[in-house]
Amino acid sequence: MSAHAPTHPTACLALADGTLFYGVGFGATGQTEAELCFNTAMTGYQEIMTDPSYAGQIVTFTFPHIGNTGITPEDDENADPVAAGMVVKWMPTEPSNWRSAGTLGDWLSARGRIAIGGVDTRRLTRAIRHAGAPHVALVHNPDGIFDTEKLVAAARGFAGLNGVDLAKDVTCAQSYQWNEMRWAWPEGYKPQKDPKYKVVAVDYGAKRNILRCLASAGCDVTVLPASATTEDVLSHNPDGVFLSNGPGDPAATGVYAVPMIKGILDQTDLPVFGICLGHQMLALALGAQTVKMSHGHHGANHPVKDHETGKVEITSMNHGFAVDGQSLPKGVIETHTSLFDGSNCGIRIDGRPVYSVQHHPEASPGPQDSFYLFERFAEAMAERAR
Repeated sequence: MSAHAPTHPTACLALADGTLFYGVGFGATGQTEAELCFNTAMTGYQEIMTDPSYAGQIVTFTFPHIGNTGITPEDDENADPVAAGMVVKWMPTEPSNWRSAGTLGDWLSARGRIAIGGVDTRRLTRAIRHAGAPHVALVHNPDGIFDTEKLVAAARGFAGLNGVDLAKDVTCAQSYQWNEMRWAWPEGYKPQKDPKYKVVAVDYGAKRNILRCLASAGCDVTVLPASATTEDVLSHNPDGVFLSNGPGDPAATGVYAVPMIKGILDQTDLPVFGICLGHQMLALALGAQTVKMSHGHHGANHPVKDHETGKVEITSMNHGFAVDGQSLPKGVIETHTSLFDGSNCGIRIDGRPVYSVQHHPEASPGPQDSFYLFERFAEAMAERAR
């Protein structure tokens, strides 16, 4: 812990089974309830906290050095943090990085997000792996006074993520254009000035870097809210349709998203590409099913096998639901699976330029293992135009 850390606990994490973890609070004060997951990534804590896919979740970081490179606005995947809170082993040190524009604690405080440090995250992660992602309550009170019975009751009262549509809470309020490409030394983020393809991206909680990858692949991107209909999408006369990542139960979001996707598939021959929740939405539209995972996949070191090339990609993942590979209908091919547990990580329609993956190819943990997916999308649009 920091040399200036309090000598008494100022934060408490209560699990629904009554287990309590005490530590030192930083960031905002107050209380929040959520599902607890763990993330094994060694870098990218800012991107993780601002990834809309983490709505309704508190993130336990298994890597102890969180906050040591500070915060920079360039790394935000969304305007503000979306994850409900953060659990770390060691309190953040003073940032040491030339890009740092502030400290993690100040950043969280200004954005109303609670964090707790000094926690035995190894013990906590083992508990999550053993019993599944628990419902928890996290409180930060500088006075160190906690009503633990009420905290446990609050954790037990959390409704959970099953049956919950969170995409509606994180999607954009109205459509907008995107032309910023991926970061490159030394210019940083440059605009796409010569796009070749018009793409409609349906925003279920889109990360900025996914949109940048589309722009870098030659796309002129129009982002539409999650509630967009088939008619809304086709009114832009796109060359392709992208289905973004996002949080929550895919079956709940599918109530309105699946009819739109079915309309695109039935009425057009457009290339369609989905990532994460977009992958699950496409699978549901094709007649497959999704299931809630025990503790999900969250990290930047997940090996995924591409069964069509035989290659293994090191991928970034963040999902608590998965497509049931056994439920895929005839004509839908399973293209990728996790080498950790064999779960489905990719599908495509046989004979059509329609495909999706569960992992996040834009996060570049490989670092470029999966960028071919964006290039494949561009090639499909180019082929259709011939």
